[in-house]
Amino acid sequence: MPANAPAPRGLDHLVIGVRDLDAAGAFYEKLGFRVGARNRHPWGTENRIVQFPGSFLELVTVADPGAIPPAGARSFSFGAFVRDALAGQGEGLSMLVLESRDAKADAAAFKAAGIGDYEPFFFERQARRPDGSAVRVAFELAFAADPKAPECGFFVCRQLEPQNFWNPDFQQHPNGATALSSAVMLADVPAAHRAFLTAFSGGAEVLEGNEDYVLALPRGRLDVLDPETAQGAYQVEPDTTPARFLGFCVSVPDLEAVAERLTAAGIPFVQNEERVFVQAGDAMGCMVAFEPA
Repeated sequence: MPANAPAPRGLDHLVIGVRDLDAAGAFYEKLGFRVGARNRHPWGTENRIVQFPGSFLELVTVADPGAIPPAGARSFSFGAFVRDALAGQGEGLSMLVLESRDAKADAAAFKAAGIGDYEPFFFERQARRPDGSAVRVAFELAFAADPKAPECGFFVCRQLEPQNFWNPDFQQHPNGATALSSAVMLADVPAAHRAFLTAFSGGAEVLEGNEDYVLALPRGRLDVLDPETAQGAYQVEPDTTPARFLGFCVSVPDLEAVAERLTAAGIPFVQNEERVFVQAGDAMGCMVAFEPA
């Protein structure tokens, strides 16, 4: 790799839009995840987080529509994207976020690659430690866009106070989940998104399939599935959306224990040779899959 080439970016987090944040938190707890407390953003959204080592799930809802700023030609509005996604395609995974070491440099790289011309965005908020004490967390974001996947949001996130955000206690889950292993994207024509995803990921290795493929990231992966593969792997029926996110996979040490937990909780699931998964229609629009660690 040339000295000035970007380093591939690992999974940072996934943005999952929900209409009722407390109901979503309760459902993820039934799935066996530890779910954090409610946090408020200054742009009208609130979230609850499910943490893993180096990555997390962000359950997010619109709490104050009047506080959402409009999107501009060079300003991405996170709140507006969440609002519009919930109003359009409904609940579910709507944004893929990769890690950033320098958001300003990433924004410049996205502009040079023709996949985004947005100003980097900084924000901070107060977080709570397990003992209840308040600490500062801060982030800088750089956004990209794939015009062929308008329902999918893409950005990178640099943690400016990582020591205050990551907490091993929050990463201990009753279902045994040890990592966010993949995000799953459906595309009518996976090849149509390959150039964008390669640039967005910083040149991640592409593992070939047939029509589908996998981007192997430094942390986790992105599975890009065509309709036939999605139907076979996750029993997904084709729809009219050119591209969308289906859900995610987490790594667990014991699939049978997960199946027993879901059965006891009354949550419908499917089990095949590779995974146990709760289909999107039974999981607030976002498929949740468990695979061997």
